[in-house]
Order: sequence, then C-alpha cells, then structure tokens
Amino acid sequence: MSTTPVDRKTLEQWREVLAPYGIGYRLKLLSQLASRRFQDRLEPFGLTPFHWVVLCCLWEEDGLPTSSISEKLQQVGGTLTGVLDRMEERGIIYRQRDNRDRRIWRIWLTDEGKQLQEVLPPIAWEIREQAMNGISPDDRELISKLVDIAIANLS
Repeated sequence: MSTTPVDRKTLEQWREVLAPYGIGYRLKLLSQLASRRFQDRLEPFGLTPFHWVVLCCLWEEDGLPTSSISEKLQQVGGTLTGVLDRMEERGIIYRQRDNRDRRIWRIWLTDEGKQLQEVLPPIAWEIREQAMNGISPDDRELISKLVDIAIANLS
C-alpha cells in the first residue's frame, strides 16, 4: 500500500464524495435532523420514527404480512419483529395468522392505530414544510425524483 499523499487536484475531484461535502453525507445529515425533530414530536405518543414508517405501510394497506412490511422498508426481520412487539404492547397493532397460510403473520391496526392517522401526518407535514422552506414546488418534485433514482440505482 502506497503512503504517497494525494495531490490537491485529486482531493478537489474527490471533494463531492468526502464528508462533510458529499451528497450521501448531507442526505444522512438531513435524515438525522428530520428524524430527531420528528422523534421529539412522536415522544408524547410513545412512538419512534420507525413506528411511523410501519404505521404508514399499514395505513396504506392494513393486514400486510410481516414480510411485505419488511420488503417495503428494506429491513431485516429481526429488527422489524422487535418494533412490532413494542407496537403491539403499545396497543396500536395486533398480529394474526393468515387464514390460508399459517406460516404468515398479518399485521393489523387497532382502532388506536387507525386514529393516529389523523394526528401524525400533519406533524410530519409540518416538519417537511420546515425542511423545504424556500424550495419551490417544482424543485421539491425534482429532489424527490432524483432521490428515487439514486435509491433505485443502489437497490
């Protein structure tokens, strides 16, 4: 392995991938800042940002199999299982075996889980609006499309 220092020109070329200038680092920072802010707002409900994303999946389609939630969120089962345990203890979801395939567990919202759909999205919207302040609707749409493309490229 060479210990020759990298020249200045090469460093300038690499700048866009080096922290804190790289897009990946900045997207991670944006995610962390938004998550912290959202966590603060979710705390009174006894929820975390991960609970939020699971709720979003179930608000879209209640009764999803655990595997479908995991696929949508690109999470490993063990991590999701613990989250579902805590959500069930909290009384916002319940699990039920699939009628046709007893190996499959389906996740259902309780009445309380359904009611959170009226409360939590406005909080998320408020944080999103704060983050996107000063960014035009067209640019917001472009940012969203570009992030989707980058995610697809790495998936």
